[in-house]
Amino acid sequence: MNDRRPMVLVVDDERNTRDGLRRAFRHKYDILLAEDAASGLALLRENHVDVLVTDLRMPGMDGMTLTREVAAKDNAPIIIMLTAYGTLETSVQAMNVGAYDYLTKPIDLGNLEMVIDRGLESRRERSASAALRDRMDEGGEFAGIVGNSRAMADVFETVRQVADARSTVLLTGESGTGKELFAKAIHQLSPRADRPFIVVHCASLNQNLLESELFGHEKGAFTSAHERSTGRFEMADGGTLFLDEIGEIELPIQVKLLRVLETRTFERVGGGRPIQVDVRLVAATNRDLKAMVDQGTFREDLFYRLNVVNITLPPLRERLEDLPCLLEHFLHVFAAENGKKLTGFAPEATDLLLAYRWPGNVRELRNCVERMVVMARGDRLTLKDVPADIRNAVAQALHEPGPDTDAPAAARTLDIDANERELIVRALQQTGGNRTEAARFLGISRRTLHRKLHTYHLEDF
Repeated sequence: MNDRRPMVLVVDDERNTRDGLRRAFRHKYDILLAEDAASGLALLRENHVDVLVTDLRMPGMDGMTLTREVAAKDNAPIIIMLTAYGTLETSVQAMNVGAYDYLTKPIDLGNLEMVIDRGLESRRERSASAALRDRMDEGGEFAGIVGNSRAMADVFETVRQVADARSTVLLTGESGTGKELFAKAIHQLSPRADRPFIVVHCASLNQNLLESELFGHEKGAFTSAHERSTGRFEMADGGTLFLDEIGEIELPIQVKLLRVLETRTFERVGGGRPIQVDVRLVAATNRDLKAMVDQGTFREDLFYRLNVVNITLPPLRERLEDLPCLLEHFLHVFAAENGKKLTGFAPEATDLLLAYRWPGNVRELRNCVERMVVMARGDRLTLKDVPADIRNAVAQALHEPGPDTDAPAAARTLDIDANERELIVRALQQTGGNRTEAARFLGISRRTLHRKLHTYHLEDF
């Protein structure tokens, strides 16, 4: 709605009601008036109406039928039904056909204004979430997450499904796969998006500090507690709390965490008054919590509380088709940060980076590209810009004897052209000679692959 005032349409056959609502709210909203449903529908077609306030009983089409018809339209307004004959059954029916709320006459103007504002805010949140979902569907960048692979598409779909729920989510996967980014994405796609997103890195705090960090403490609770401290659960009230590396917390804290999840209440350290909160918990770990349960180092009941929805994030080596777009993304980010004008990666540099195993996943890739950008001297990143440790790791992997060769590692050449040729051969072997798939695997165009096949006399491969 940008800077324009919200538009409210009042449909009521009683003139006093229509005029009274216009006088009461014209300072805040643009008001349209209609004496029956037919006139209201005409105004809806001609104007961008944000809120429809309709009477239930009217000559001709009644408010229930009007609500059902309007609610079925795309970009339907918030619908609030008014009636002097309110019953529980009618209220339920109104909600079922699409009403946002149901109020009885005589109208409490303060209450109606509150309901209108609440409905408008809810509509804004839904629009923001829809926009974020569209960005996710485009397969490009979302909240710092980049990926077009099938593996990432599956994760995106799961995130979309769970975002609206309040269930606990457990993110698992290797270090560096982006668990905090996904936790934030879940929050941003949820109805809690306008509320706090609070992060706690559990591994960085000992048991006493973690307890105080999570639940807060009262003045005098311990020697250095000179004043009351608010914990992260309180800070996240109404929003999302992300507990990273939850596998590192000790058993006594696990007990208290379980209580919060079960009762949504806790007590500050040194306090005795229960504090109730509405917090959606997202946790993450790179450890095997089920194995920890079997070993007795993680509570089984807490594990099942956390593992309501489990999302496993794939390592980078299992989604190498995302590597070219990740490289370009980080190139643009760090080139802008460092004031450098870079046109991209040389094909041989991309080939080498594709051949690397990336044990540190996206975090390692990010650091690698940043280092390459900082140290680059030309207008694009070449093989010479790839960090030496990555070049050496790829060279070592390529020159270890494979199952189809008896040649000792020391007897094989280490020059760049030979490495590139072998990368291409391996890509073609892995794709069964499919050149389109091999080019995609290598992160180069099919035309570039054909040129290199000619260069290395591999046209008949």
